[in-house]
Amino acid sequence: MPTPRHTAHLPRLSLIARLVAGTFLVPFAANAQEAPQQATQAAQAQAKPAQPAPQVVSQAPEAPPAGGTAVSTVNVTANKTTNRIDRQVYDVKSDPASSNDTVADTLNKVPSVGVDPDGNVTLRGRSNVQILVDGKPSAMFQGDNRAAAINAIPAADLESVEVINNPGAQFGNEGGGGPILNLVMRRERSPGGFAALNANVGSAGRYNTSGFGSYTSGRFSVQGAAYRRHDHRDNTGETRRERIDPVTGAVTSSTQFSSGVNNTDSAGFNAGLTYNWGDKDVLGATASFAENNNDGGSSERYRSVSAAGVVDSEYERITRRDNKNRNYSLGARLDHKGEKPGETFKMDLRLSGNDGDSDARYNTDYTVRPRNASAPNSRQDGLNETRIADFTGDYELPGAHGVMRLGYKVARNESTFDNAFFDIGAGGSESVNTQRTNRFELTDMTYALYGSYQWRVNEKWGVQGGLRAEYADLDMNQVTTSIRASNHYFDAIPSAFVTYGLSDDTTIRLSYAHRIRRPNAGELNPFVVYRDELNLSSGNPELQPTNTDSLELGVETKIGKVDTTVRAYARRESDLISERRYLLANDVLLTTRENSGSSRSGGIEFNFSGRATDKLMINVNGNVGYSEQTVLGSTLDDKRSATSISGRARIAYQLNQANFFQLMLNAQGKTLFGEGYRQPVRTADFSYRHNLSPALSLVVNVNDLFDSQKSESITETDVLREYSLRRFGGRMAYIGLSYRFGSFGNAGNRRPMFMGPGGPGPGRFMGGGGPGR
Repeated sequence: MPTPRHTAHLPRLSLIARLVAGTFLVPFAANAQEAPQQATQAAQAQAKPAQPAPQVVSQAPEAPPAGGTAVSTVNVTANKTTNRIDRQVYDVKSDPASSNDTVADTLNKVPSVGVDPDGNVTLRGRSNVQILVDGKPSAMFQGDNRAAAINAIPAADLESVEVINNPGAQFGNEGGGGPILNLVMRRERSPGGFAALNANVGSAGRYNTSGFGSYTSGRFSVQGAAYRRHDHRDNTGETRRERIDPVTGAVTSSTQFSSGVNNTDSAGFNAGLTYNWGDKDVLGATASFAENNNDGGSSERYRSVSAAGVVDSEYERITRRDNKNRNYSLGARLDHKGEKPGETFKMDLRLSGNDGDSDARYNTDYTVRPRNASAPNSRQDGLNETRIADFTGDYELPGAHGVMRLGYKVARNESTFDNAFFDIGAGGSESVNTQRTNRFELTDMTYALYGSYQWRVNEKWGVQGGLRAEYADLDMNQVTTSIRASNHYFDAIPSAFVTYGLSDDTTIRLSYAHRIRRPNAGELNPFVVYRDELNLSSGNPELQPTNTDSLELGVETKIGKVDTTVRAYARRESDLISERRYLLANDVLLTTRENSGSSRSGGIEFNFSGRATDKLMINVNGNVGYSEQTVLGSTLDDKRSATSISGRARIAYQLNQANFFQLMLNAQGKTLFGEGYRQPVRTADFSYRHNLSPALSLVVNVNDLFDSQKSESITETDVLREYSLRRFGGRMAYIGLSYRFGSFGNAGNRRPMFMGPGGPGPGRFMGGGGPGR
């Protein structure tokens, strides 16, 4: 196992190449649909006092800027809509299931995004996905906290989801460095008051309630949301493992069967205040708090057989777990309008934190006790804390031929992992197990500057190029062993975008981005952390960042009544951070991290949406991808490849004004990981909405309609073969009511919107959104 040491990384040799590439690509990046006049109008509109919003005919209302960077698009009040140069924006408010769904459910409906029952998020098969809230990082979505958050926050709190496969210069690399999913929270600033209430009950005692409200008068605008949710999940698991002696080839085998149940209670709120201070300044403040409590139990049966066919270990284990997560955040911002047309300067400060407490108790009944077995009774306490301070500034100045953007970022991310393990003796006495007790602390300071220029070449061509300079300072403290280490990184990160308006209905887009994925606290902690009797984990303080270069070419058009988007993409990663697993004594598996060479991937992503008839709407999207990466655990340094086909189909039928039906089909293809692959998964969800009155609706939702959700993985190395299968709660049915009252920007007159990015012509279903940070 690697040992920690002090390392100081000088700027990489490829730095000069990236600087040259960034400078070369600046003249070739763009947005053909965002004229300087539009940027000026948007910037001027943002500093005005709240006023009635225009009625939107065919798209979602454009969300205010996420994270303080000026938006170079305008709210569209006719059929023609605009697109963002660096992202796809999906309106999610119109989904009839949003009154019951969580953020995880909604993300599972966004093209090429996948969320498994454990809360692991992938985008085009990539797992190092950053999740931002209104363009900002949040402790709620860092590390192990992410799963609890996205499985608790109601989808009704979302305005839109922005998918950013090739992030521009304004986006930082802390917290991931891969593609970005930006959650734009729901907001309304039309004069008057509005509120929406949702309540649902489900099978196995499940229930959830949520509410959203806003009030705007004069220069003030306030809004807030609150929710409560109770979930119940059953799960079963099966693991079959074969260990191969590298010298003799002898094979020993083991089997493990498990079953468990988890109950989760979640509650939270968020609130925001906006004040127009004069004609040139806007002040804003936000606050939020959420708590997730989970209690569960499991039973495991384990049996191991030696190469000679003799049972050398057999037992049954009962585990009881209690976990509590608390998330909170505070934010303040100032938007200032300059003297020049469209000139703006924005400052934004966000503070967020997470406290996670866990308690697990183990009782083991040995039939055949192996050598060096742990105590039959034991207990484990865990405390995980995350603190994030994020301060950004953004300046935008439209000119005669384009828009210049400059900005800075200072961020501090602190993480603490404190694990205590106790052996319980006769009479209930406890003693500390020093081999399984440790405390690890990490402080990550990031300083960044960025600049970009968006140039309208002519009526058809536009370019945007950007360069970001980042310096990161990581201080690691393994408190238990009194070992300290530090890493320092400096990177210049280019990005470029080109758009060409082929016709009124067709736009061609080309984008390139370089990204840095730095290891997180859990991946750096060298101490061995106890997971269960057969599984341990540890980090690796010698990990180097993963470098990613990504290229994408897309065509957006309208074929008849069908909005069509096709994107071809390619990606290469070096110094890939991958899981590496080692077999220890007594069939114990140690999972750590290593830089495992390189990986290549590419594919074609498509989206078609439109009306088959006046009542029937169909949206089909999918991804055909190819991936290849180094096989960890292979003495021959082999490569493993896979072709994966994933797709979704959304079929919506409006029977009449009162009745709306929706069927969502989802298929995720085969995906690779360092030592193996995960098998495809297929699920289906059904929704029905019946309008009892203009304000009150009855909603029925059935998740995992065919009870098909599972997680199946296969590991194949020179010394280990493993098959693992997990099944989760299965089919879940809900029935509920959704009630709206008050004014909401004439929301009652808006046409329902279809899930999907749409095309550039009339009837597109893409909403706007802030550029994020």
